[in-house]
Formats: sequence, C-alpha cells, structure tokens
Amino acid sequence: MGEYNLKVTIDQDSGFCFGVVFAIDMAEEILEQDGYLYCLGDIVHNDEEVARLKAKGLRIIDHVDLKDLHNEKVLIRAHGEAPETYRTALENNITLIDASCPVVLKLQNRIKTSFDNKEQILIFGKHGHAEVIGLQGQTNNEALVFQDIAELDNAQLPDKFTLYSQTTKSTDKFYAIKEELLNRGYEVKANDTICRQVSNRDKDLPEFAVKFNKVVFVSGKKSSNGKVLFEVCKRHNPDTYFISSVEELDKALFAPGDTVGIAGATSTPMWLMQDVKSALEAF
Repeated sequence: MGEYNLKVTIDQDSGFCFGVVFAIDMAEEILEQDGYLYCLGDIVHNDEEVARLKAKGLRIIDHVDLKDLHNEKVLIRAHGEAPETYRTALENNITLIDASCPVVLKLQNRIKTSFDNKEQILIFGKHGHAEVIGLQGQTNNEALVFQDIAELDNAQLPDKFTLYSQTTKSTDKFYAIKEELLNRGYEVKANDTICRQVSNRDKDLPEFAVKFNKVVFVSGKKSSNGKVLFEVCKRHNPDTYFISSVEELDKALFAPGDTVGIAGATSTPMWLMQDVKSALEAF
C-alpha cells in the first residue's frame, strides 16, 4: 500500500459485455490453434486489449485488405458486418469466423425485413460506426442515419417511417427522439433494439459513482459506449477522470485517504481495470 493509502474499488458490473467476451474467446481459441488470425477491424474499441491480442498473432485488416485476401480465416467482430463482406468472403474463399453479437444479428434481421417490406428506415446511431455500417448495409445503404435529432431539422423525411437504434445507444434518448418525431407530426413505428446489458449501465453507474471521492473511468478513446458512460459518471460525480491506460493516471488528482471507484466501458477489459487499481494502491 502506498503513502496515499487510497481505498480502491472496481465496479463489478463494468467490463466486457457478453458479445465482446464471445468474440475474444473465439479469437484466442483460433490463435492458440493456428498461431495467427485476421480480424476485420479492431476486435474491440480498446487499444490495450487489441495490443494484447496482436502480440498473440491477431492481424487487424480493413475492407480494402479483405478484397486482396484469399484462402484465409477472418474474424467478424461483435459489431457485425454488411452483406457485402459475406459476398467478398465467398468470392475469395475466405472462412469467416462470425462473432457478431446475437443482439446485433437480431437487429440486422429486423432491419432487413423492414427494408424488404418497403418501409422507409431511420437509424439512430453514430455515423461511421462499425455496427451502424453493418445495419445500413441491410438496406442497400438507403436508410437515413442520424446521431442527433437536430440533424433531422431540415431533412426531407417521409410522412411515415420505421425507427431503429444502434444497440449501444441510450434508451432515454431513443424514446425522447421518438416522442419528438411524433410531436412533429410523423407516423413513427419505433423499434427499441437497444441492448439492455449496455443500457442498464446508465442506471447502475450513478449509484456506483456517488459512493466515492473520485472515480477513474477506464475506456478506449474510440469507444462510443465509453464516452456515454463516462458522461453518466461525470454527471453524478464531478471528480470523474477518463483514462485509457495506467500511464495516464495523475497522482496529483488524488488526496491521501481518498476512496476511488474504477468503472469502465463494455469494451474495457477487467485486467486493465485491475492494473489501474494496483497502480492507484501504490500511490
């Protein structure tokens, strides 16, 4: 124990969601067997975990690389993929190790059914996010994606449409958007497709955050979920600090005897939060 004698607690509800656990387990199994494995995009939005798996032989590629790859195994991460990826794999004799999250796959199927039924589709999600690209792909890229209601202010929308959401968005925001669109006079068929393992974190985190003098929120900078959950912590405990690695900890932010809570995104590995705990306890 260091001179500051910090009392540090990890939020046991933080860490990988089951979709990410599934993808990483599959990757590690094949890496152990084959010594290497291609993965389409970062397996998880956490640089520390990606580096750990790269050291075991994981090779990150993008969609351009995929077109030039033949006769190999490629992992599809939890975010899912658009139909075009499966077509490329078939043409190039690529074996896809499909670790798409079941919640995402169910959503893809629902969007595809809506599209086949000639429904106009809006998707509440982050522009350019891997999951959203896969969802839009189910509609021939015809669905309108927006990440904030303000984007729709000057959009030419049909009178009637079907509303979907990226699985990791806030349920409160989704229903607020639905109500606003109804108030604007549109006929909205809303499908709540948000993952409850993720959305329930919005409700659990405030209770955790207020218990401590300080909160250290550990997340990759690319994680949408991490940004949302950090803001939740910050709202309920202003002394919340965002870090992506142990090296970013600043001793000057803490006082002797502080109680410190450690929380993370659904893409934050537990081993990283444990490393942060050890580092804080050494202060």
